[in-house]
Amino acid sequence: MTEAAAEPGNAHPVRHRDRVRRTRTAVRLTRYADLASSRGARLVRAARRWGLRLPPTVWDSLLPALLLLNIVTTRPPRELPVAVTLSAALALPLVWRRRAPLTVFGAVAAAAFVQWLMDVQLPADIALLVALYTAAANAGRRAALLAGAVVEGGALLACLRWATEGAFLTPFVAVTAMVVAAAVLGVNVRTTRAYLAALEERAARLEQQQDQQARLAVAEERTRITREMHDIVTHNLSVMVALTDAAVYAQRRSPDKATTAMLQISETGRQALTDMRRSLGILRTGEPDAERHPLPGIAQVESLADQMCAAGLATRVEVRGGHTHIPATAQLTVYRLVQEALTNTLKHTPAGTHAEVRIQCAAETVTVDVTDNGPCPPLPGATPSGHGIPGMRERSAVYGGKLRAGPLPGGGWGVHTRLFLGSGEGACA
Repeated sequence: MTEAAAEPGNAHPVRHRDRVRRTRTAVRLTRYADLASSRGARLVRAARRWGLRLPPTVWDSLLPALLLLNIVTTRPPRELPVAVTLSAALALPLVWRRRAPLTVFGAVAAAAFVQWLMDVQLPADIALLVALYTAAANAGRRAALLAGAVVEGGALLACLRWATEGAFLTPFVAVTAMVVAAAVLGVNVRTTRAYLAALEERAARLEQQQDQQARLAVAEERTRITREMHDIVTHNLSVMVALTDAAVYAQRRSPDKATTAMLQISETGRQALTDMRRSLGILRTGEPDAERHPLPGIAQVESLADQMCAAGLATRVEVRGGHTHIPATAQLTVYRLVQEALTNTLKHTPAGTHAEVRIQCAAETVTVDVTDNGPCPPLPGATPSGHGIPGMRERSAVYGGKLRAGPLPGGGWGVHTRLFLGSGEGACA
């Protein structure tokens, strides 16, 4: 009784050991499977890389070699000469099918016709389908239709001769399906290839357009900076030279006026540095000069006139209409136009010249007139040399305006333009 009662209890350790043994075996098999799969994947990748290094002619030679090997190994010796010759005529041209697809198709079709005349059936007839696919994939649509019609005619002749009695329709439909499949596959490959080529061409064209737009943007930015630098440097240097001359002249007779002129020279130089840094785009946010010298506009034309008066050019400013609705870029353009016109007057007219600035602000336009009573140029119709007037024309053209600069009928010089706020890049900015 004691031994019998103990026997069932001894079965549990045995079951546990069996479970542990099966689990370990399953783990080993899983590891072996993972190892085998990783090795297989590496072999596949290595074979793929090795295959891509081979030239296309090697791959095109595989099918002819297999067809000839099949004939040599399956045909009886008495049929080998004819079978090998016809198989070679059908299969060997496929080696050059990528170089001359239509020529290869013609050679294969001619060999197939000779085969039909000699009443010999061969597995190498599959070369016709390969040649048809190649012709459809590399030639035009008409050539593909013609090649398909030739192969379909051959299929009809082959089924008429070699089909068993009463079973013509089934093999003919099967062969026709293979012919249509080969032709459609070739046409699809050609269409896909043309589509990819068009996409590549479009991508290249878009990249070229983007490069051109980038170069145009760089050229426009360079032109803008050059124009800004010209206006800033020319105006401020002209004012500083005039103030320096005045300070030197008044140094002995009126030291107070000389000191005032020197302080104005210092302020003009700081203003020039601030404008240059702002135009070059390197003025840091929160810099004290940015708060002291905001972007100049129509409101700063009065200060500009005072600066010109200090330099020796009596200037009167008249602003009509409100200018708070005018964009900052348009106001900057008005300021630069007035600045350049007054600078030209200061440079090219003698002492005692008077200038007048009239700005008319409307809802959609801003009219700017700068006139002086200085002497006209020596030649009729001549204009001062340099980049000042062309730069003013460029600034005005951005807002659709046409700048007129020249001598006035009653004497003096005048600059007139009208900016249209609803047009131009500046308005958009």
